[in-house]
This record gives sequence, structure tokens and C-alpha cells, in this order.
Amino acid sequence: MFTARIRSLVLVGFAALLIAPLGACQVNPATGKRTLILMSWDKEKRLGLEAAPLMTEQFGGEVPDATATDYTREVGMKLTTGVEEAVPELDWEFTLVNSDVINAFALPGGKIFMTRGLAEKLSSEAELAGVLGHEIGHVTARHSNQQMSAQLGINFALGAAAVAVGVSDPDSDLRRYGQAGVPAMMVGSNLFLLKYGRDDESEADLLGMRYMSRAGYNPVGQLRVMQVLEAETASSGRPPEFLSTHPYPESRIERIQELLNGDFSGTQNNPSYVIREREYQQRMLTPLSKLAPAPEYDPGTESAMGLSPVIWCAHCRESAGT
Repeated sequence: MFTARIRSLVLVGFAALLIAPLGACQVNPATGKRTLILMSWDKEKRLGLEAAPLMTEQFGGEVPDATATDYTREVGMKLTTGVEEAVPELDWEFTLVNSDVINAFALPGGKIFMTRGLAEKLSSEAELAGVLGHEIGHVTARHSNQQMSAQLGINFALGAAAVAVGVSDPDSDLRRYGQAGVPAMMVGSNLFLLKYGRDDESEADLLGMRYMSRAGYNPVGQLRVMQVLEAETASSGRPPEFLSTHPYPESRIERIQELLNGDFSGTQNNPSYVIREREYQQRMLTPLSKLAPAPEYDPGTESAMGLSPVIWCAHCRESAGT
């Protein structure tokens, strides 16, 4: 008959065997990091293709103005020319949705969305490129894929630990310490995933600036986007940063400024890297100003979609996050 220790080891080993065939560690061509990946690029593209119509519908449909929507696609596709060659050809699609919330998000495989509410807060093409470049970074870094991999692995580990504690001898150390340890592990795993999400956002900022500069945009546009978000969130209540999926805008501003002074210093005060405020006014802000107000966003439709939040952007529920 198995002892409690042997039973626990068997259960943990069984969980590891279940996880092993589900994915493999791969070096991501955009980040250079080796990570566990559950889905192939083709599966990511299929997932994004299936979910995109629902996302468009949930956020009010596409903005009913060809000038603004074509402009969004044009800038987005220009940014994709800077994506790493080792990233497979993806189904890039950039949709300006008719929602008043301030947001942008990405589906796996290259489906990227930006709300009219956010577009109306920006003032230059470089800022538009900053938003879209950030979302491209989520796609090329495969953040949604990584989030699902991490969540599945943690769920398996917690499940195995809970079963091991449950079948252990009532008087054993495993039962005594496990009854308190498993709940603590659950809390710790949630905090880990939140931190994981904040790291994703910072990584997407870096990748977005890379794609911006490769396309000839001044990456200071990324800084200005964060300043817009900081102004929007300054007066609102929010949880402590360590319990938030997004870093505070001011934290991202500090990091982006460091990058502008370091890796991207050659783009500053350099006329080769454009900002284009006039173009943005003519092709985005003026057309949007002539439209009827965007419909109010209904968060109740999220559950009807049946999509996990890790499927999109990885964490774009926050009204002022990108």
C-alpha cells in the first residue's frame, strides 16, 4: 500500500505527464526568450479568425467611416513590415471599432482592434502607431499563448497538490501543512499571473517601439500614449499596482523614457522618424468628429462571447489599458 508521500509523488508525476504532451519550449523570434507554448501559429490564427467577428460586434462594429478605418489599416500594415522575419506570415487585420471606451486589444494570429474612444484621445500618427505597435507586440510575443500555458500548468500543479493532501494520512505532516499550504499556493499563483501580465505589457511596449522605429515613426509616440492614459486614470480609483494586470501609466512612462534615452536615442531629434500630427487630424480626428456619438459599451456582452480574458490582449478589460 502506498504511503502518503509516495501517493503525492505519483500524483504530481501524473500531472507532469499530462502537461508534457500539450506543448513544447520554443525560442520566440521577437523576444528571444524560451517559453512553453501550447498552440501552433496555425492554431493561433484559427482562434483569432473565429473570434474576430464576435469582438467587432461586441465593441459596436467597425467605425462607419472609410477614411478613418482605412487610415488605421494603413498604419497597422506599415508597422508589420518591421516584424521579425522568423515570425510566420500572420493574418494581420486592423479594425477601428465604434466604441466609446478607451482601449485596444489583440487576438492571437494578428487580429488587432482599437476603439474610437482611444483614437479620439490621440493627436498624431506616431501615437496611433504606438497603440497598434504595442498590440502587434502582444501577437508576436505570443502573450495569450503563454498565459494559457502558464494557467494550465498552475491548474495542474494545484490540482495535484490538493488531491495529494486529500488522500494523505489524517495525522501526517502533509495533511497538516497542506491544508494551509494549498490555499496559500492558490493566492500566490494568482499574484504570479498578475505579475506575468504586467511583464507582458512592458514587453509589448518595447516591441511596439521597435516596430515603430523600423517603420520610420518616432517612438516618442508611445510615450505620448502613456501620458494620455495617465491623464485619463489620474482621477479614478484603482487597485495597488502589484494586484493589477497593467503597470500604472506612470511606471510605463518611466520605462519608455529610459528606452528613448537608451536603445532608441538615435530616433530623437531625427527628422527621419516622423510624428505627423496634421495627417492624424485630417484622416482620423476630423472624420470621427462628423459621426454620431459612439454607442456606449455594454460589458455584459463579454460572458455571451464565451471567451477567456487571456484570449484577448492578454488583459484588456481595464478601460484605460492598452
